[in-house]
Amino acid sequence: MTLLYTEVEEELRASVRDLLADRCRPDAVLKRVESGVPYDMDLWKTLSREIGVAGLLVPEEYGGAGASAREVAVVLEELGRAVAPVPFLTSAVLATKALIQAGEEELIQELASGETTAALAVSMAASPYRPLPETVTVTDGRVLNGEIRAVAGADVADVLLVPVGTTLYVVRAENVRVDVVPSLDLTRPIATVTFSDAPGDAIGAFDVRSVLNFGAGLLASEQLGVAEWCLSTTLSYIKERHQFARPVGSFQAIKHRMADLWLDVVRARAAARNAADLLAADSEPAASRDAEAVGNRELAAAVAKAWCSEVAVHVAEESVQLHGGIGMTWEHPLHLYLKRAKSTEIALGSPGAHRDALAVLADLPGPA
Repeated sequence: MTLLYTEVEEELRASVRDLLADRCRPDAVLKRVESGVPYDMDLWKTLSREIGVAGLLVPEEYGGAGASAREVAVVLEELGRAVAPVPFLTSAVLATKALIQAGEEELIQELASGETTAALAVSMAASPYRPLPETVTVTDGRVLNGEIRAVAGADVADVLLVPVGTTLYVVRAENVRVDVVPSLDLTRPIATVTFSDAPGDAIGAFDVRSVLNFGAGLLASEQLGVAEWCLSTTLSYIKERHQFARPVGSFQAIKHRMADLWLDVVRARAAARNAADLLAADSEPAASRDAEAVGNRELAAAVAKAWCSEVAVHVAEESVQLHGGIGMTWEHPLHLYLKRAKSTEIALGSPGAHRDALAVLADLPGPA
């Protein structure tokens, strides 16, 4: 195992970062949020078709890149650094992982090419360690009725993947009602999806724990990107901002706070990279069947999500404070990062849920 980035991963990072620097600057994201249409689907088409990020997890025989969770984690870091309003997590990670598990080849190929965008119809607050609430029913084998709340990416998805029990159904977006609701994260809207006699096709089995655990482990890399941007932006600001004829960053109290934040981010990088490295073996048949390998992946994902969630929120909060008055304004993009950090803290299992799971996975009994 190595936590260092490979040459291929660094090249992928450079491609994504250059594109985001040109097309997804903070002022552009703020302007898009104010327009009421946060998702940048033109940027998503460029990312998915020209750079090929939509098909990173898809095997080469289905038209994908045949990459692993390590490459996906690098992309998520860069998207986190830019709070990019694109459906990469919802379509290229969660939905794609579910389709690969179910074995739906035709739809996987459509996602890999960037022609189709999908969303896994589960609440973003769903935990890998609890059964999904049974809010959708199926009659006659293919007619769906019910409602699922807080679904991310549903408003820009062409197809929805709906888990009912242990079976995954594909439903075309034009056959359902999608109502976007107010959410804390302005760059990743959530919606209520309503099924009213919606036709759907069963495509295979669905293991909610493995898919959500996979997504949670990789979401830690996005949280790492958020924390890294907040840290570097704050460092630049305290070097330039003067008080009493001295840079704010020269004061000892500020130095100590920045040093603590840097240590937190370094630890978060180690946890996120460890999770990505172990999850990269998930596509190997032998590793997917080995109980010890599965347990190690779940353990690493739980550690990464629990730690990176709290680090991202803490660094974002400190960044707002260290920016002083400007950090509290709508014009500064810091609030977008704080909101992304807080919303992802809750997403795919809270830190507390992952720590509770750790006690079981590591066989460490909690306090009496």
